[in-house]
Amino acid sequence: MNKNDIVIETKNLTCRFGNIIAVDNLSLQIPRGFIYGFIGSNGSGKSTTIRMLCGLLRPTEGQAVVLGYNTALEPENVKKHIGYMSQKFSLYHDLTSMENLSFYAGLYGLTGAAKIRRIEEIIELMQLSEKRTSLAGDLSGGTKQRLALGCAILHNPEILILDEPTSAVDPTSRRMFWNMLPKLAQENTTILVTTHFMDEAEHCDIIGFLKNGCMIAEGSPKKLKDELPIKTIIMEYETPLAALQDLNTSGINYLDAYVFGQKLHVLLPKSESPGILKNYMPADLTMEDIFVYYDKQQSGKDKSK
Repeated sequence: MNKNDIVIETKNLTCRFGNIIAVDNLSLQIPRGFIYGFIGSNGSGKSTTIRMLCGLLRPTEGQAVVLGYNTALEPENVKKHIGYMSQKFSLYHDLTSMENLSFYAGLYGLTGAAKIRRIEEIIELMQLSEKRTSLAGDLSGGTKQRLALGCAILHNPEILILDEPTSAVDPTSRRMFWNMLPKLAQENTTILVTTHFMDEAEHCDIIGFLKNGCMIAEGSPKKLKDELPIKTIIMEYETPLAALQDLNTSGINYLDAYVFGQKLHVLLPKSESPGILKNYMPADLTMEDIFVYYDKQQSGKDKSK
């Protein structure tokens, strides 16, 4: 990978709040035009990392460089080249969709014909034509989301940072949102997105799993799945409880088991044979399986310290 293709780089990035370590020696490189997903539960350090990358929070130790700018020393230069969207959408609810777009365009320095042209492009791209004069506060969650994304990319930022952008919308809006992101990436926009929805991670080029402020795994979805020494089976019995009882009495060494609908999903070491079970079928690994595996591995390390 060419060094010039790296647009976000951190080295031993650390943030402490008193005795609490929110981000712990985080080092990463994100190439131009990639969708990078930060995955982790609440409190894992995702949002704190985002704030440091945006120049909103100074690191306690280490550094973050975004588009060649040190975020602690040149935060204003960083802010000029990024678009940011949070889970709260950052919209003015007493302004219409057009007024919100016009306001943000002014903040980004767009004026005259260029401003009008860009707003019209965003309205078409985000499918907001019928909501031009609607107050932002009256819009549905999915429409607010599209409007907020439109405001974030008005100035054609080189980097788009999205902090849990789908946490307050319905599944249909989530899917529509994730269909838009690859189109932006194809235009060389680098996208950094945080989420706790494991299925969304499948849409990312690179995934970083965070736990307690530490990177516990990183790679493409395929790489992470291929490298994992585990496999998944599905047990379909009369009830999930019956399946779990059979699993526990079988003596099989399993890593985790969870109920999905009326079925029991079980994670096994690749070397373990489930042949003794009455009824099971192999299944593809999911990002949730991967996260559970690495989460348990890290928890084991933490306990041994």
